[in-house]
Amino acid sequence: MQSIIWDWNGTLLNDLDFCISTINKLLKKRKLELVTHESYKAVFSFPVKDYYEAIGFDFSKEDFAIPAREFIDLYDAGVKNCLLHSSATEVLSYFKEKGIRQFVLSAMQQEMLNETLKQQGIFDYFEGVAGLNDHYAVSKIERGEQLISQFNINKEKATIIGDTIHDFEVAQQLGTDCILIADGHQSAERLQSTGIHVISDLRRLKELPL
Repeated sequence: MQSIIWDWNGTLLNDLDFCISTINKLLKKRKLELVTHESYKAVFSFPVKDYYEAIGFDFSKEDFAIPAREFIDLYDAGVKNCLLHSSATEVLSYFKEKGIRQFVLSAMQQEMLNETLKQQGIFDYFEGVAGLNDHYAVSKIERGEQLISQFNINKEKATIIGDTIHDFEVAQQLGTDCILIADGHQSAERLQSTGIHVISDLRRLKELPL
C-alpha cells in the first residue's frame, strides 16, 4: 500500500511569516540585521544552529540554547494563530479517499506537534505522528526510521513530502521517494538543486501518480 510521510512546518502548516517575524524579534534584541522573506528562504537549514549562525548569531558570546529557547517560547505562544496552507485539508482528504496511508514526520517537539495537529483539526488523518524529543530540530532521520519500523511502512511505496532540502536528505537516508514543495521555508532554486521533483503548491500533488 502507498504511504505519504508529510513534513509539518511549511509543508502543511503555513508558518513562514510567523517564523520570520519571530526570528526577527531575536535579531532585533541583539541589534543584528533583520531577515526578509528572500534572505530567510536563502539560508534556512537544518540543523537550525547552522542557520542561526548564518544570519548573525555568535555562539562564542552566548550558548545556542539561549536563542533557541527564546524562539520556542515565542513560537509556542503564537503558533495557534498560524493557518494551514489553503489546500492542505483538501489534499489530505483526497489521499485519504484514495486509501493512501498518511503519516507526519516533523522536527517539531512531539507534544507540541500533537497539539498543533489537533488544533488544526487534522490529527485524525494520520496513522502515525513522529516529532522530536527536544526543541533543537537536529535531524528527523532517526525518528523516521522508528516510524517506518513501528508502522511497517513499505519504503519502496513511500513518499516524503516536504519543503526543505533536509526532507530530501531524510528521504535518501530512509530509502523513500521525495517530492518538495516550494511554498514553505526554502526557495524553489535551492530545492531544485536536489534534482528531484519540485512543485509550486500542495494542490499540484493531485496531478501526480502517487
